[in-house]
Amino acid sequence: MAEKRRLEFFLLRYVPDAVKGEFVNFGLLALADGPDGASLVDVRFAKDWGRVKCLDPQVDLDVLEALQREIRQEIGQTRERALLLRRMEDSFSGAVQISAVMPALTGKIALSEVDDVAQMFLETAKIRRTREPAGRQKILDTMRTAFEDAGVLRLLNAVPTEPYTKPGDPFEFDFGYRTGESIKLFHAVSMRAGVDSAVMLAARYPKIGPVMETVAGAVPLLTAVIEAGLDRSRNEVGFALEMMAESGIRVAETGEMAGIAETARRELGA
Repeated sequence: MAEKRRLEFFLLRYVPDAVKGEFVNFGLLALADGPDGASLVDVRFAKDWGRVKCLDPQVDLDVLEALQREIRQEIGQTRERALLLRRMEDSFSGAVQISAVMPALTGKIALSEVDDVAQMFLETAKIRRTREPAGRQKILDTMRTAFEDAGVLRLLNAVPTEPYTKPGDPFEFDFGYRTGESIKLFHAVSMRAGVDSAVMLAARYPKIGPVMETVAGAVPLLTAVIEAGLDRSRNEVGFALEMMAESGIRVAETGEMAGIAETARRELGA
């Protein structure tokens, strides 16, 4: 019979947008107290990155995989528990957080049972993969399909904002290409569940645009692609749309993507 020992479990969560607070569990830490302090006795990670990529298609998987390797090196290291957790958290990017301890799972649990706990929190039932993508992901899928149908997807690139803001800025526009004296940018913005991302884009773009024009020597023209059929009479929706317009951002609905893609095809000579 496997030896029982008292374990405490913590989840590693990927949180790409601190404002929204949406997250995906991708790791499980098992800690045990001993006479000399606490130690990380076992770790488990999600078997694939599917759920993470569903939440954030632009996720940097190299960073998360390096983080996994770093955490594995902590197994067996003994120190005061708060210091152990702080050491790991300090090495994380801002998009990775450690959950509070799960008190329901802090009884005497064998190491052999860690797999069962990991499966409970890290894996998703297969049937859930058949759900229709929602929000920003659905808009992105529509944009990719339109550009691919027009034969220009391979000619478009994501456009990072770091060269025009500060080192470490993770934000990037979803698609972009240069034509003449302009850089055309396109970004998926979901507003059905909330307008935070639209407001944030509107607040940031007036600072990004002028620097991009100076550095790149071309005028940036940004189009935010939103869901079709939004209730524009909602105060928050109207506010976000007006704020984007005032920031020089054109707003288009997903139904306009075929025309946008066709314009891209002509301008790129595809």
